[in-house]
Amino acid sequence: MQYWLVKSEPETYSWTRFVKEGRVCWDGVRNFQARNNLQQMQPGDLVLFYHSVSEKAIVGMAKVDKPAYPDPTADDAKWVAVDLVPVRDFKDAVTLDQIKKDPRLENIALLRQSRLSVMPLKAEEFDVLLALGN
Repeated sequence: MQYWLVKSEPETYSWTRFVKEGRVCWDGVRNFQARNNLQQMQPGDLVLFYHSVSEKAIVGMAKVDKPAYPDPTADDAKWVAVDLVPVRDFKDAVTLDQIKKDPRLENIALLRQSRLSVMPLKAEEFDVLLALGN
């Protein structure tokens, strides 16, 4: 199993909307590194959902339900999407400030590549974030 973090502006696509819909095609990614990460996602992989820009916090956990397939919003077949389903809300949102202050997370991709919208997490990082959210 692999672990991931995806970012979305809550004004564009929020965790609340995701939970209400029960499933999402994670499309529209137009960064090569993020696309490569999407291509590696497999059903059952766990994904943390991060509200970027206005909230800057991890608010929930999802899982990959369908592996990479051609992005229906793209004219070029090199872009892909995956399907995600919500698993559960975080009891407490894990803020970017908390992440920055935790020495166990000093090498997390969220801090090193802050503009990347889809990023891998190490199992240890995932576990720390999950514990902080409960």
